[in-house]
Amino acid sequence: MFQTLAKSLFGSANERHVKSLLKIVDQINALEPQIQAMDDATLQAQTAKFREQLAAGKSLDDILPEAFATVREASLRVMGMRHFDVQMVGGIVLHRGEIAEMRTGEGKTLVATLATYLNALPGKGVHVVTVNDYLASRDAQTMGRLYGWLGLTTGVIVPNLPEPVRREAYAADITYGTNNEFGFDYLRDNMKQERSQQVHRPFNYAIVDEVDSILIDEARTPLIISGPTDDKSDLYVALDAIVKELEAEYYEADEKSRNVSLTEDGTEEVERRLAAAGLLATDNLYDVENTMVVHHLDQALKAVVMFKRDIDYIVKDGKVVIIDEFTGRMMDGRRWSNGLHQAVEAKEGVRIEPENQTMASITFQNYFRMYPKLSGMTGTAATEAMEFWDIYKLNVVEIPTNVPVKRIDEDDEFYKNTQDKFRAIAKAIREKNEIGQPVLVGTVSIEKSELLSRFLTEEGVKHEVLNARFHEREAHIVAQAGRLGAVTIATNMAGRGTDIQLGGNVEFTVEDELRDMPEGPERDAAIDRIKATISAEREQVRAAGGLFVLGTERHESRRIDNQLRGRSGRQGDPGLSRFYLCLEDDLLRIFGPDTLFAKMMNSNLGEGEAIGSKWLSKAIEQAQKKVEARNYEARKQVVEYDNVMNDQRKVIYEQRAEVMDAETVDDVVHDMRQDTINTMVANACPPGSYPEQWDIAGLRERADDVLGLDLPIDAWLAEEAVEPDVIEERIVALADDKLAAKLDGIEPQIWRHVEKGVLIDRLDHNWKEHLATLDALRQVVFLRAYAQKTPLSEYKQEAFGLFEAMLEGIRTDVTRVLMKSELRMPQPAPPPLPELPAFLTGHIDPLFGTDDSDGSSRATGQEAFLGSLAGSPVAASGPGGADMTDPWAGQEVSRNAPCPCGSGNKYKHCHGAHA
Repeated sequence: MFQTLAKSLFGSANERHVKSLLKIVDQINALEPQIQAMDDATLQAQTAKFREQLAAGKSLDDILPEAFATVREASLRVMGMRHFDVQMVGGIVLHRGEIAEMRTGEGKTLVATLATYLNALPGKGVHVVTVNDYLASRDAQTMGRLYGWLGLTTGVIVPNLPEPVRREAYAADITYGTNNEFGFDYLRDNMKQERSQQVHRPFNYAIVDEVDSILIDEARTPLIISGPTDDKSDLYVALDAIVKELEAEYYEADEKSRNVSLTEDGTEEVERRLAAAGLLATDNLYDVENTMVVHHLDQALKAVVMFKRDIDYIVKDGKVVIIDEFTGRMMDGRRWSNGLHQAVEAKEGVRIEPENQTMASITFQNYFRMYPKLSGMTGTAATEAMEFWDIYKLNVVEIPTNVPVKRIDEDDEFYKNTQDKFRAIAKAIREKNEIGQPVLVGTVSIEKSELLSRFLTEEGVKHEVLNARFHEREAHIVAQAGRLGAVTIATNMAGRGTDIQLGGNVEFTVEDELRDMPEGPERDAAIDRIKATISAEREQVRAAGGLFVLGTERHESRRIDNQLRGRSGRQGDPGLSRFYLCLEDDLLRIFGPDTLFAKMMNSNLGEGEAIGSKWLSKAIEQAQKKVEARNYEARKQVVEYDNVMNDQRKVIYEQRAEVMDAETVDDVVHDMRQDTINTMVANACPPGSYPEQWDIAGLRERADDVLGLDLPIDAWLAEEAVEPDVIEERIVALADDKLAAKLDGIEPQIWRHVEKGVLIDRLDHNWKEHLATLDALRQVVFLRAYAQKTPLSEYKQEAFGLFEAMLEGIRTDVTRVLMKSELRMPQPAPPPLPELPAFLTGHIDPLFGTDDSDGSSRATGQEAFLGSLAGSPVAASGPGGADMTDPWAGQEVSRNAPCPCGSGNKYKHCHGAHA
């Protein structure tokens, strides 16, 4: 009660925060007349002026009002767009490293220019992260005009860029790209052999567009760079055949967790079928020898029972392509790990790609936490505010709209089954279509889009179906969804970042209709006609009620529903939104309480009847909150496990960077050799033990394996009171002498290069193997919960021990390679042969004197070369040998040597016969 009273008197914490920022906006507005009075050259010179002020010791906060006023005026002159005051508030929020929640149509892309420009002034680089490559390219091009006018450089990162171009893009003041490209470049950089090959600069500041999609939705799975392992196609196919023949009574499916497990009878049945197929190494399915078969059996079960075609994936050009469950977009190049993708490929009968082994990985959470300053913007973040703070320490600030929202959000309508629901949807769309009101329909899958399309076709409603296959086409279709009578079916997230304007989008219409028309008066007149047409159509759409957003079912997350609703009612436009639900929707079927919905609706609803109430909508919202909490826990668990690896990743990548930057690593290599010998002696001669207890044979074998030394250990032991530290010193001395002998006569610079190369190579190899071990550990450690142990704590403990073992392995590997390898200096390249003279089309055979000038055959290289050496035609030889005018005769050649003419005969039997 007191809290409600205080809120009514003083406003919410968010409102008070926004109110405090409006004071800074007043300062920016006060500077506007002064900035407006500047000519273009003076305004452009502001950038140099700000940089001088920063060099003199001023902070970014000190120059913020004038910098923001500069960007506002420059934007008006370059792009014809002036920032609203609420956009200025959004820019301040972004600069302060917070999340700006701004409704759809409020101009988030323009807001980002304020914080981007200000933070790019120090020259350390600003990354603007978008959800797809099309938006990255589009924003870099459109906003790059503004930055370029103000003297800043802009780069864009898209797939398949050449390394030099990519490096140049990162060197720009502002770099646009997707979260995947930035993350993968970071991982690839840490696999490079030389610092000069890397593309990333040190992390500085990032603005994440659609921050909820990138930092929440896509953060459930880590970025992984992997390489192929052994081909096991036959195993996948065999297991797929067994699983497809398995009756449903033999397994239990849990749709909430998307897991499938065999029943007790199922285990026996599968064991029998596997044995009959010859796939088991022993009689017992769960013997350690059958671990791989069990793992791939689980994946085959999951692929056949849980993963549905056209919902979880599609088959395109003979390949299984994953569909993003949130966006409905194809995720080309992405593959499920741990053999799941191969199991789906076997299920669909397409070519099975080899399973991959992880070579480098990182979660989005740990990647973005490396930025010293991070901010983001989206239309829907408040529902995930707690997660943003817990994981990223980002505060969410709700920015008020420039114009009050007039959209009407109606209560949900509930139907008994999918058929009834879709009939009602098609009827509602037809009614709206008849009065010209545009309709945007949000679906959760390709399957549902195509089902609704069939119902609309039966109703005779012309419509566009957008399954978000191509980002650019997607943006064009969604941008025109506000035209008179338009009906657009799209996945809930399709076209994010694209503004739906009532009556149509001028920019996209001009691009579509006037693409081939050259610049000139005719084009300008055509643009004016398009603007007039769209303006008139906008008024008609407003009169019809604005954009009608229709949701075909509720998503697991309230955020996705809010994103769909937010498509309508931009900048004070009228609008309407409504969701249609039924008992067969996934959310209600899997997570809804049976007693609440099923019993009541089955008994009270007839064919085609609907029910709607605030109480039911509230109950749905509660179900969504439960699912959101469950998903948050899943993401949090991913982060907690990756945090363990992240600590180790930092150590490895820092060591790797130090090695690359170092002039020489001989001290590191020397210490590794010392540590390896120390461990070797300590294992064979434990402290406090007697000489007769020492493992002398093991020490001798280990020294030979790692150091290539044949130790005179027996002679050492014959001495009185020889201690382990003495043995260690002698082994070190022998190793140093052997290495010194090996390096005798070798350039020090060459050996330094070899040491660095070996060190990086062995570090990479052991890290890759360590990642594979951690992946395997992560999959089984949860079983320790049955022993009343905390899986995460067990994972941390085991991972630490494995990391220590990996470091020991690196030291041993580096020592072994450098001690036992033979350094072979490359042989000098043979001197280049003189260029052959131009080949002749006709020449005289040096043996038989026959002329080939008619061109009936062509000279071989040797013949032409020899012919050119002759200088003149050779006289025909008589039966007695070469003519004395023959240039081959009389040369100083050994009589038994081959004749230089190339005949193959000895000189004395050829041209030396009369010599």
